[in-house]
Amino acid sequence: MSVNVLRTGQGWWVERDGLAHAVDTSATTTAELLADRAAVLSPAPEGVPVEELEPLSPVTAPCRVVAQMVNYRSHAQDSGFDPGRVPITFFRKASGSVAGPYDPIVKPRHVRLLDYEIELGLVMGAELPIGTVVTDASLPDHVAGLVVANDVSARDVQLTKGQFYESKSYPTFTPLGPRLVLLEREEFGRLVDLRLRLSVNQVPRQDRTVADMIARPAAALTELARFQALAPGDVLLTGTPGGTALKAPPAVAERVGALLPPELKWKIFFGRQARVPAYLRDGDVVTARIATGDGAIDLGCQRTPVEYA
Repeated sequence: MSVNVLRTGQGWWVERDGLAHAVDTSATTTAELLADRAAVLSPAPEGVPVEELEPLSPVTAPCRVVAQMVNYRSHAQDSGFDPGRVPITFFRKASGSVAGPYDPIVKPRHVRLLDYEIELGLVMGAELPIGTVVTDASLPDHVAGLVVANDVSARDVQLTKGQFYESKSYPTFTPLGPRLVLLEREEFGRLVDLRLRLSVNQVPRQDRTVADMIARPAAALTELARFQALAPGDVLLTGTPGGTALKAPPAVAERVGALLPPELKWKIFFGRQARVPAYLRDGDVVTARIATGDGAIDLGCQRTPVEYA
């Protein structure tokens, strides 16, 4: 049975039936907590209502935050790609972008187009050396648990600079949590049943299961391990389903745009994007949750307000 872990300013907790039970551990980082599994499995018998806590990200920083580019069929179609021809591609996010599950998402003054991407985060529980081949059977040897993630993106920075690292790394651009769900080995077979749902002001925007994913976690980690090692406490974001604010323009418009000088092309493109109401506005509230349909694996619900700096 999975174990739901919370982190607050007072320490670590195990959540059961709406109560949080303190974990007696000296761990201050996610990696240290994962190494103290005995303490996690023996929390205090007395609990406090979860509502009384102020959860932080269950993934502590610094850590490596690696993310996959287009990795859901629905998102590939939104982006103008053939889902059958999308390669496994990665980028990094600064761990300084990690924020708590209820912290505000703060848009820098110079950013104009703020977008959302709900993602399933894999939290590493063991070293992933270079050259590791990960299979579905060996996945539990490397991955300890799962978190809800929002890969917040500054689209105008991303597209004009071709710069994923900056556009996705501003402080608060990676809300994680509320729960770190530690899985039993047999529960990894249920990853495909996880349903990702994101709403803005209670209006649904994204809603798909992991069955829509192109490169599953074992294949993605094998590809990543060709050049990037990971350590306990690091996190891999596994891509987002369709439904983001940004969508590829029609093919005809792309062909016409390719004939224009870059400055004019982007001026026209962003002028049109500025009229798209789906981009995040000051005061919006983003709600993101991931769980199986029967609730047997439930990563909890993020609720992050948007603030314009």
